[in-house]
Amino acid sequence: MLKVYHGATCIVRRPLCNAGRPNLDFGRGFYVTDLREQAVSWAERQSAGRGLESLLNVYELDIDRVRVTYRCLRFEAYDEAWLNFIANSRKGLQPWQDYDFIEGGVADDRVVDTVNLYLLGMMTADVALERLAQHLPNNQMCLLSQPLIGECLRYIDTELLTDMEHGKEGV
Repeated sequence: MLKVYHGATCIVRRPLCNAGRPNLDFGRGFYVTDLREQAVSWAERQSAGRGLESLLNVYELDIDRVRVTYRCLRFEAYDEAWLNFIANSRKGLQPWQDYDFIEGGVADDRVVDTVNLYLLGMMTADVALERLAQHLPNNQMCLLSQPLIGECLRYIDTELLTDMEHGKEGV
């Protein structure tokens, strides 16, 4: 079992695979990460300036069962396959439709400018890949199938994040 996290402003005991926004990195699905700090950052970003609490939903993912039973795609690095997949997702082409589970790097603030310049045709794939190679990928997992969520993801707990976990001093 793999411990995974979902940063949010609400408790998510029963995730839905189709509740997310379309055209995200890996499609409309339920996103988790095995990197606690990354999920804390997601929660903080969602709650910032909205007067909402930052929460960390914690789950166990039966990753072995996922990889054996479901249609999976895994990106090991920010490479050309990853770049094209992200670009096609953001164009609305839905390359994720043939998968139940996708794992790989996030097109976050560190790399999104490169992705956007590539999308606009202002940067070649070679130049974009050169720039992306300077970054170590973080990690996200997109669960695109409700049966996968029901069979392989188990809710454990939700933690209220404190100001100290956000890197802020408490008052």
